[in-house]
Amino acid sequence: MPTPSENTLFGMGNPLLDISAVVDKDFLDKFGLKLNDQILAEDKHKALFEEIAKRSKVEYHAGGSTQNSVKIAQWMIQEPQKVATFFGCIGADQFGEILKEKAAEAHVDAHYYEQNEEPTGTCAACITGDNRSLVANLAAANCYKKEKHLDLDSNWELVEKAKVYYIAGFFLTVSPESIMKVAKHASDNNKIFCMNLSAPFISQFFKEPLMKVMPYVDILFGNETEAATFAKELGFETDDIAEIANKTQNLPKENTKRQRVVVFTQGKEDTVATVGEKVTMFPVLDIDQNHIVDTNGAGDAFVGGFLSALIQEHVLEECIRAGHYAANVIIRRVGCTFPEKPDFH
Repeated sequence: MPTPSENTLFGMGNPLLDISAVVDKDFLDKFGLKLNDQILAEDKHKALFEEIAKRSKVEYHAGGSTQNSVKIAQWMIQEPQKVATFFGCIGADQFGEILKEKAAEAHVDAHYYEQNEEPTGTCAACITGDNRSLVANLAAANCYKKEKHLDLDSNWELVEKAKVYYIAGFFLTVSPESIMKVAKHASDNNKIFCMNLSAPFISQFFKEPLMKVMPYVDILFGNETEAATFAKELGFETDDIAEIANKTQNLPKENTKRQRVVVFTQGKEDTVATVGEKVTMFPVLDIDQNHIVDTNGAGDAFVGGFLSALIQEHVLEECIRAGHYAANVIIRRVGCTFPEKPDFH
């Protein structure tokens, strides 16, 4: 198997500082939050960020879905460092400095677009038992500008260096034009472009940009809730996850040299993936419920593990196995954090 070189994997998304704390149902109800949901903050959530920061055991972790995934991919690979590049927008502030430090610690080659109109984005992770509800205040992350960052020669060269691209659906709310530029580059050069459905609200309210990029998507990730919403929005008229995967695989595709692969995770249930013309189920690793500390980041970790095997040109089954391993490690810890080295063979 080829050893990946620097900047083989390219990620672009919303760099956020995760503020996580254990809360109770009253807290969720107070701010109208659902279990295991992820939403964008509105005015009514302003107080939530102040309240969660005052909780006794609050933890701060570098987050943002895409950034989490590329970080996990780097962790799984270990050497060389800087296999993964990451682009996103931060503020010129303390939280931004923390994100820079954390990216460097994780050996990710992060190139942030820094501006001082908006502060660095945050994401409140409200943990209840083995559920988590996420509220993202994008702030600076929402200020990413294609012409001020992606289009710069020194940055675009890093895009050209990559062989695999991953962008979470969340970035569709920020810069669809940046996504399209990267997706077309991948398609034109027969490289692999991966995307994630990310959250039900993406399919519901950002369906137009999502469907514009879909013909360029070689690998699509999502979980069971996102898959169901996507199917509903596209009028698939089925709630059978295998059938949804199959119909999604057969949506129009630009680069016909690569058949689209669709991978849907379902928490502790089997992961569903399209393998050639058929849909296959892959059981996840067993875990004692008592060992589950925090499911926040499990989906990101799955993608990160998957990508680490993908850039080493492993077969789909191996990519899924690596994804399952990474997710199994992450859910035993708070936030999207990991031990020093993986124990994956």
